[in-house]
Amino acid sequence: MCGILGLIGTRWRPAAQEALEALGSRGPDAQTVLDLGEAVFGHARLAVIDLAGGAQPMRSADGRYTLVFNGEIYNFAALRRELQCLGVALVTDHSDTEALLAGYVRWGGRVLERLDGMFAFAVWDSAERRLFAARDPLGIKPLFYSAVDGGLVFASTLEPFFRLPGFPRRLDAEALRDYLAFQTPLAPQTMLADVRSLPPGHALRFDAAAGGAHLERYWSIPRPQPRADERETILARIDAALTESVRRQLIADVPLGAFLSGGIDSSLVVRYLASQSAAPLETFSLGFGDAQFDESAHARAVAERFGCRHTVLQAPAVDAGGFHQAIATLDQPLADPAYVMTHALSRLTRKHVTVAVSGDGGDELFGGYERFLDTEDRHPRRWYQPALRALIAAGALPAALARRSLSGRELLHYRRVELGPWPGRKNLVRLLAPEVAARAHPERTLGLWLDLIDELGGHMDSATLMRADLWTYLSENCLAKVDRASMAFGLEVRVPFLGRPVLEAVLTLPAELHFAGGTKALLTELARRYLPECVWNRPKHGFSVPLDALFRGPWREVCEEAIASAGEVAPFLDARAVARLWREVLGRRASRRLGYTLVVLLLWLKEHRFHAVT
Repeated sequence: MCGILGLIGTRWRPAAQEALEALGSRGPDAQTVLDLGEAVFGHARLAVIDLAGGAQPMRSADGRYTLVFNGEIYNFAALRRELQCLGVALVTDHSDTEALLAGYVRWGGRVLERLDGMFAFAVWDSAERRLFAARDPLGIKPLFYSAVDGGLVFASTLEPFFRLPGFPRRLDAEALRDYLAFQTPLAPQTMLADVRSLPPGHALRFDAAAGGAHLERYWSIPRPQPRADERETILARIDAALTESVRRQLIADVPLGAFLSGGIDSSLVVRYLASQSAAPLETFSLGFGDAQFDESAHARAVAERFGCRHTVLQAPAVDAGGFHQAIATLDQPLADPAYVMTHALSRLTRKHVTVAVSGDGGDELFGGYERFLDTEDRHPRRWYQPALRALIAAGALPAALARRSLSGRELLHYRRVELGPWPGRKNLVRLLAPEVAARAHPERTLGLWLDLIDELGGHMDSATLMRADLWTYLSENCLAKVDRASMAFGLEVRVPFLGRPVLEAVLTLPAELHFAGGTKALLTELARRYLPECVWNRPKHGFSVPLDALFRGPWREVCEEAIASAGEVAPFLDARAVARLWREVLGRRASRRLGYTLVVLLLWLKEHRFHAVT
């Protein structure tokens, strides 16, 4: 797990070392810059596998190919054996980085078909003057790039681009739109108009001679297939897939533990880990003084069931300082309130282990959200809705009735976001400066989600809603949250639910199997077999953050200072509308989540000033 950087044919080559320093927390064990002539590669290393032999940037024996790599290849041992059977000589003892490089030299971009892992990597071919880069299928690891002035810059996060002298600081209005609506920009947009995020499941090719970057999709989200097996057979297949995914992800040359919240997902991961660990597994949970949020008793019951060495880390007070510190570690704004506690958990866990395993992805793959049952067929068009919409548009009826004029697909779109192209309280344009509103294209709010639904058949049924979340909510919110929070402290987090064996076993299943009698039916059945009843026989619980109490209490001063700075740091927003919305939030007349979204944005903008909007 590391931070990677590359500069090819650009005027920013002399700034490589300074840009790499922005990735220091992702790789505290070593930082190396390698001048390859036309290209410069940088690598900040968190040593996890083959501590002695896995240094990067790594070059092929003939010096033609150079690799920088962030992540882990879990099936690297099998990959190494295959290469050795083909006569490929490997130098290191057990480096997954060497296996990846040798695999690329042998198979080119087709090596991606063989990989099980979380990764973002780039290979420079000095003979052909070409770069190949790729991001894992579900976007567990990030990769950003910019093709400007005929050259290319890429990095693990957005932060290195802010370290390049004179790099254009133009705000992307469409990224701002989706952030305000959905709490995060969606790939390929980023807050920097001249930087793109490589989407999950995509590869990038850059030809230095031609000066152009080309994207290609190498993996697509599978569609559900008709049920062919009995339920018990399917459960056995999932059980085996989870066992294999966890087995592969146990490999590490440093201390490894697991996050254990006491919910189904993390508890099942612990069960599979403990059953394959030679020594007692280290597990970690956050304890809260408020019983309303504390799940440590459930986590402890799971730890005792499987003989784990369990540590309850007392959650720090969520004061203004801790809040501000957490937001300061974001390379671009992310307005999921759970980030603050994920940040705290990562900081405390890193004192004990270098690698933590989590249950992320369980809800998305196995149907863990009630919203997946809220399909468009449940909201047929009513006879009066077209007339109601027309009267609202004409000003004859109040905009507050906008939701009642929507049905089917439009209503689900409305429910999925905080702001969008509708009149009334969810009107995106009311928060934007007039000259920016058109550039934001409000009609395309959460457009990636809508495009994925169209690609998957166009009908918002449970199967489609589950899959559309994979490249939106999961990759750009959940996984980004864990990546940024953990790597702020050099902690690697692995996600067995998103391992290749599990994806192949689950993604083609029909949705109704996941909702037979409630949400997450298949995973709950495994939980019934393996976990204490207190885990699976209770309401779903997540990292809850009491925003209303925090806004009125310890966070009030820092929030109000941020809101007051809108006119200075965010001229693309309507400062009066922002201040008015904040008053409504404090008066409980507006969305607290939207208030939080604005505060995070304004705090981030104080540190990252923009010169223009496009």
